[in-house]
This record gives sequence, structure tokens and C-alpha cells, in this order.
Amino acid sequence: MKLPTEIREKDRSLAKRLAASCPPGLRRTLSVVEEAAEGTKLWCGAAAAMAWLGGRRGRKAAAAGLAAAAVAQLLSNGVCKQLADRPRPPEQWFPHDEVDDRPDSSSFPSGHTAAAVAFTAAVAPAWPLAGVLCTAPAATVAVERVQSGAQYPSDVAAGAAIGLASAWLTRRAPHLFLRHWL
Repeated sequence: MKLPTEIREKDRSLAKRLAASCPPGLRRTLSVVEEAAEGTKLWCGAAAAMAWLGGRRGRKAAAAGLAAAAVAQLLSNGVCKQLADRPRPPEQWFPHDEVDDRPDSSSFPSGHTAAAVAFTAAVAPAWPLAGVLCTAPAATVAVERVQSGAQYPSDVAAGAAIGLASAWLTRRAPHLFLRHWL
């Protein structure tokens, strides 16, 4: 995957700066949240809590969030990563051992960020307070992907865009289906 030179240089510069300037305590916190988000465990747990604690509104928010996260995972990991084949940032840019845990798949786009943003954006209309509470872990996942050396900032931005599109699509799909096919 080729990006324009100016974007590629800014991408590299920001990735290097974020990795070098992150204090060890913050790095550990970022890693804990990312580990919880691995395989969408964090979002499944949040959905279970919403369904259990939130009544009908909680169940609706949980279902919307999980559906959007599933669409985001399909689009980012199942389609875009297969087409892009972008290498991960070079290991020597990162002064810590987290680069050892990186996946071998394409760097572009960030599937973790896509799922986090999709879940949060889909939950917010159904239950605004829960959407606000999901914002911090979603942002943490996005920052961690760059800080750990797993992705470039543009990979995370693309993942966020896919997440927003997935949330919109899962919210609008029933209406679009009914209007166009029935």
C-alpha cells in the first residue's frame, strides 16, 4: 500500500514520537486495556453488563454495539487487510518489547480500533451514558495500537472510519432494507 510521501512521513514521525514518549506506567495501562479488547472480549463484556443492568435500553444498546463491532471486524480484517497488505512499523522504532506480540497480518487498517469505535458509536444512540463510558476504552485502544508498534496512525484513523461506517450501516440497514426491498 502506497501513501503520499507527506502523509507517510507524518505517519512515521508520529508513531516514533508516541512510542518514545510514553511513560512505562501509561504503557502498562494501555496494554491492559488492549489485551482486554483482544478478540472483542472487552466489548462483549460491556454488552453483557449493559444487557444485565440496563433493561430494555441496555439490551438494545448491547445488540447494536455487538452487531456494529461484527460488521467492523468483517470489513477491516476480512476485506481491507486482505487487500492492503501493508507491513507493520519497523521494530527498531519502538524502545520496548511490545513489538514482539504484534500480529503478522497487514497493518492497514486497525481492526481493534474499528471494533472499538463501531461498538461505541452504535451504543451511543441507544444509551448515551453507556456510549460516553465506552469512549475512554475505545480511545485507549486506538492510542495503544500506535504506541505498541502494531500500527501507524493512519491505520488507526482508517479503522476509526470503518468503525463509524459500520455503526451507521447497522443502524440504517433495517430501514434501507425495508424501503428498497419490501
